Amino acid sequence: MKPFPQWIKRQLPIKEINEMNELLKDSGLHTVCISAHCPNIGECFKNKEATFLILGNICTRNCLFCSVKKGVPNPPDSKEPEKIADAVKKLGLDYVVITSVTRDDLADGGAGHFVNTIRAIRNKNPKVRIETLAPDFNNNLNAINKIILEKIDVFAHNIETVPRLYESIRPRAMPCGSPHGEAVGRQADYNNSLNILKYVKNNSDILIKSSIILGFGETEQEILETITSLRSAGCDIIAIGQYLKPTKGCVEVREFVNPDKFDYYADFAKSIGINAVLSAPFVRSSYKAREIYEEISNGSHVA
Repeated sequence: MKPFPQWIKRQLPIKEINEMNELLKDSGLHTVCISAHCPNIGECFKNKEATFLILGNICTRNCLFCSVKKGVPNPPDSKEPEKIADAVKKLGLDYVVITSVTRDDLADGGAGHFVNTIRAIRNKNPKVRIETLAPDFNNNLNAINKIILEKIDVFAHNIETVPRLYESIRPRAMPCGSPHGEAVGRQADYNNSLNILKYVKNNSDILIKSSIILGFGETEQEILETITSLRSAGCDIIAIGQYLKPTKGCVEVREFVNPDKFDYYADFAKSIGINAVLSAPFVRSSYKAREIYEEISNGSHVA
């Protein structure tokens, strides 16, 4: 394991983390903050912010950079949308990020559950802004249309890495309880993800967002090409952060990217027309989501 450089060290506010954990535990809810071992958990929980993880906490994909549990998931909890709506109200949130595990076992990939959650939140919190960080729904455009029709504020779908590394760190879906144990759904696909972003951009006025993780062994040229591809797909917002191995069994860090390099990628992204860019070692897709939305809505550029 590579030793952490100085810029990858931070303190955690244990008191605030424990308080938020208790609230979520009492509600029976999951967050990507906890399930994915997000390095920003302390900062976000201290600010009473969280990214809700719906459709359970077991994923049917086997991405080797992610610590979310993999395997055969439980049926969706029909009460989950109302539980999240209640938590949003209790926390007094005015901006909510909803993401999910990938559910290749469901016909619509869980898009209907996203819709139910969005509607439940708005029913109890009518002024809240909503960002969905969606899976690829196996490239099912009917499922994606369900999300578009809810007129959310931001549609996020993460490209994650450069094309060359997809095969090695985003392998095929897990068996999903089918009679013969075969994998259900396809491997994550770089071009499919770009097409999803492009489709939402061309068929709505929703802000489009994606995220790249660095440190898997990608080259500078590959990163610049991926940023350019996201611009061509219509991304309004991109987030660029450092991969940190979350648990044993995940792929090792190949490089700790210097903060100056993150500034370089941000400058490049802005130079080719991406409106809002958040690029730094601890950046994740949902990090400072509300602040970025407000900046871009006010016509400002974020760096």
